[in-house]
Amino acid sequence: MDNNKKSKRYERLYKQIVELLEDKEYPVARMATITAVLHHKMDDFFWTGFYLLVDGELIVGPYQGPVACILLEKDTGVCWAGIKKKETIVVPDVHKFPGHIACDARSRSEIVVPLKTTEGEVFGVLDVDSKELSSFDEVDAEWLEKITALI
Repeated sequence: MDNNKKSKRYERLYKQIVELLEDKEYPVARMATITAVLHHKMDDFFWTGFYLLVDGELIVGPYQGPVACILLEKDTGVCWAGIKKKETIVVPDVHKFPGHIACDARSRSEIVVPLKTTEGEVFGVLDVDSKELSSFDEVDAEWLEKITALI
């Protein structure tokens, strides 16, 4: 999908998510709603979900797609890289990413967006995988950062 079309789709989804989350204060419910909308409305989203930091471990939260790794090995993979750097990571080919954790061998590209408190502390990530190479870019990063800020 070209970037203009992708931006317009994200804009529509953002508005839909804002409406769905109105007056809903529970973070896990917000994550579940965001995951469902994104997973079912974005063509290349093969696995869509959250990993949350709990007592120094990265544990799966709400997600859509094939069965996930419940606990991600500490300081390994794209999710931990996003947490350590405190920034969005776009990986065009996961097989070229050092230490990539393959919860599903069909995943070929990935984007990870850190979840931050209002004080800037990271408490988890949004993780999206695609079965296609190079599925994610700066448009995805921009909009997914905006959407995760709604949590």
